[in-house]
Order: sequence, then structure tokens, then C-alpha cells
Amino acid sequence: MHSKENISIPNNVFFCLDILNKKNFKAYIVGGSVRDYLNGKNPADWDIATNATPEEVQSIFEKENVKTFYENDFGTVGVAFRVPRETLDEEEYDIVEITTFRSESSYSNSRHPDKVEWSKTIEEDLTRRDFTVNAIALYPTNNKESTIIDPFNGRADLSKKIIRAVGNPDKRFSEDALRMMRAIRFETSLGEGWTIENDTKLAIIKNANLLQKISHERLRDELIKIINSNKAAEGIESLRRNGLLKYIIPELEQGYKIAQNKHHVFDCYQHNLEALAYSTKRDFSFYIRMASLLHDIGKPATKAGEGENATFYNHEIIGAKMTKTILTRLHFPKKDNERITSLVRYHLFYYNIDEVKEASIRRLIKNIGVENVEDLLKLRMADRVGSGCPKAEPYKLRHLKYMIEKVSKGPISVKMLKINGTDIMELFRLKPSPRVGWLLEVLLEEILKDPSKNSREALLKRLNALSSLSDEDLKKLSLQAKEEVGEIRSDEDKRTKKKYWVQ
Repeated sequence: MHSKENISIPNNVFFCLDILNKKNFKAYIVGGSVRDYLNGKNPADWDIATNATPEEVQSIFEKENVKTFYENDFGTVGVAFRVPRETLDEEEYDIVEITTFRSESSYSNSRHPDKVEWSKTIEEDLTRRDFTVNAIALYPTNNKESTIIDPFNGRADLSKKIIRAVGNPDKRFSEDALRMMRAIRFETSLGEGWTIENDTKLAIIKNANLLQKISHERLRDELIKIINSNKAAEGIESLRRNGLLKYIIPELEQGYKIAQNKHHVFDCYQHNLEALAYSTKRDFSFYIRMASLLHDIGKPATKAGEGENATFYNHEIIGAKMTKTILTRLHFPKKDNERITSLVRYHLFYYNIDEVKEASIRRLIKNIGVENVEDLLKLRMADRVGSGCPKAEPYKLRHLKYMIEKVSKGPISVKMLKINGTDIMELFRLKPSPRVGWLLEVLLEEILKDPSKNSREALLKRLNALSSLSDEDLKKLSLQAKEEVGEIRSDEDKRTKKKYWVQ
């Protein structure tokens, strides 16, 4: 099917197409960039397919003084256009990828073609692509008009929001088993209403075991895209329903239909999905989303008893160990692994308003890291909603936020001063005595009212003025200062409580 479309092509992309065409080569925009444009989205990347070989592509653009690089076995040349900058910072480039037409080849390992062969036509190149909505090419006649080349009716599937394998789905998935996971990723990330065509779905279920041949790094990258989509929980459930999840995170599937207790509406698996769904709805970070999905993964292994009184003692500890194993297996960066594992480990922190003291809050902050406290609280909110609780942030959790902010602030004390008791004793040749403390109390009250006075120079100047006071007058002034400091502490605490609506 060929039809005309009005389209605005980025200047660098059109330049590449124009140069190739002027050199008597065929050049087309292909893949996800065409799909996204036709789907009403601004493409993040624009890919070009051509009948020029990689060596010919490099030669053409280097003669145009455009930088290129070719560091792969699949015929993709990166054409790098320098991004104009007003500063002298490190150079940045806009990369346009140009790939030589390829033909179908055998895939003995269900991962990569046994060999890469160039083809002559765009139609042959489109034949080897994964899904019909990605097998559409765009041939530009100028910067505004283009011809759509669509041999597999991808535009019809695009309009119906259908993900359909190109040609025989069994063959497509045996070529590269990761395509099965990509189908589900597209189902969750392309927008509302997308579905996988029935024969394609049946082929996924039939060939799910081929996913075992895929490297853990490639599985991880697709998983991240699903977790970061707007339908993350639906994506995970689609992985399970179509038989793929057990080859990615089998530990998660072990919670399926494992009943919990009277505090939970959902089973272990569904509870984790509900927590993930809430994190997605609130647009929480990837770390919180992943921790939400895995936070109760240790429950099946720790369950004791049945019914409403079942227990899961130490499931957060076991779950943290399992999380670390899962993320290590999937080759997540060590820093990301530690951050997510820590959230899982401490998500069950105990907090009772009348029992937990400031020392316990400080220990929690030390364990999780002050930079991760907010993430931990968001995970707790997701956990509550995932349990079937209507309110994500009850009074108890707001009170905890108040306590965390309270203990995270530096205490109001003479330690805040840019001068100390030893300085005063040396300056005025004093021995340890109440007078030293009185001077510090007076200084503290004054810098709380005007923080700009908290410099060594200003404090020494003020001390010289106070030094002439008698012990009796200085003591009286110190007592007044203590009362003022107490009121300042009380007012600050009231403001913090008001911020979190606690009493």
C-alpha cells in the first residue's frame, strides 16, 4: 500500500536522505520513527534504511565533512552532526543511524542472525522486521511530502492498535526470542487500547521457553522499559499470562495465588502488582516502581499457617536477599541494585506514634540513607494501597514524615555557633565556669533571630561588648535568652507539625 503523507522531517535527517538520493541510492525512514509519527507522536529517534553499503555511506558523508562511525556487525553507520553550542563545554552530537538493507537469514541461537547479508530492496528489508507497525517505510519526495511503503498493512494495524508479527510469528520469534517481550512492551507503552493479535499471542505462549536463550542484559533493558511505561503492572501481568515471566523473574510468579492474611485483600503476587500500579499512577521513579514490584517477594518463602492469621516473619529480610539475587542475575548496576534492595529491606519499618522515639528514627535514616528516605515513604504508601487500604497516607505516616524532618534538622543548640566555649576561655582568659555557658546562650538566641550574625568576626565583636557585664546581669540575660530559644524551638516544631497535619 502506497499513500501520500505530509510530514516535517528534521533537517539532519532530510540532509542524509537527500545526499543518499543525489548519489543515486535509495533511502527511507523506517521502524519506530515512522510508527510513532503515524501514531501522532514525535519520534525520539529517526532511523534510515538504504541500499548503500556501510562503506559507501561512510565515504559519502566523510566527503561532506560529516563525522561517521561504524562499530557493529549489522550494517548501521552513525552519522554525527555537531549540535551548535554557545559555551565551550564538551561537544555534543545529533546522531542519525543509517542501516543497509538486510535480507532474512537463519537464526540458530534465537538471538542474532548467523550471518548478515545485504538486500536490494526496501520491501525485502521490511520482510525481516518484527511487527507490522514497525515494517513501514517512508520515502520522501521533498521536506513536506512523503510516500508510505507498507507491504504488510501496518497502517491498518496501527489504526486498530494491533501488534501483529510480520509473516509467520513462530518464525519471527525463533529468529529473536526477545521479540516476544518487545510485543508486550509495545502493548504497554504505545498507549491505551493496544492489544496483541491472537496468532501472535499464541506464538508467544508456544515459544516462551526460547526466552532462556536471551542474554540477561537484553531482558533487563526490556524489563526497564516495561516498568517505566504507564501500564507497568499490566505489562508484568501480560508477561506472566503469556508464559514469559518465569524466564525473567520466576521468584515473582511464585507468589501467584499465595493467599495472605486478614490485613490484605490480594494474594502475594497481585499485591505486588497493585503496589506497582500505584507507583506508576503517581509517576514515582523507576527505583520505587521496582521496589514496589519486589517488596514482598520474600513472602511465599516465609509463610507460616493459613487463613487470616497466616504470618510472614522476616519476609523483608529474605525478600531483600532475593531482590539482590534477582537484580544481580539481570546485571543491574551495583548502585541501582543496592538502592532497590535497601528499600525492600526496610519497607516494613515499625512505627507507632506513642512508642517509637527519635533514636529509632535516626537509626532508620542511618540504615536507609537520608537521600532515600523519601523513596522509602513513597514505597510505604504503595504498599498500603497494594494491601487494599483506601488511604495511602494515613495520620501515622504523616506523623512519621514529621518526625523524620524533625530529627534530620540540626538541633537548636550552641553547637550551631561559629565559636565555642574553648574560644571564649582563651579570649577572656577564663577557667571553666557558668559564665562561659551564659555567654554562649546569649549568642545563640541572637543568631537565631539574625543568622547573618553567626560569623566568627561578628560573634567576637559581640563577646567584647558582653564581657563588661557582671555575672548577675549576664546570668539574667542568659535566662531571658533561654526562654527565647525555647519559644523559637516550639514555633519551629509547630510549623513542621502543621506542614504534615499532625498534632
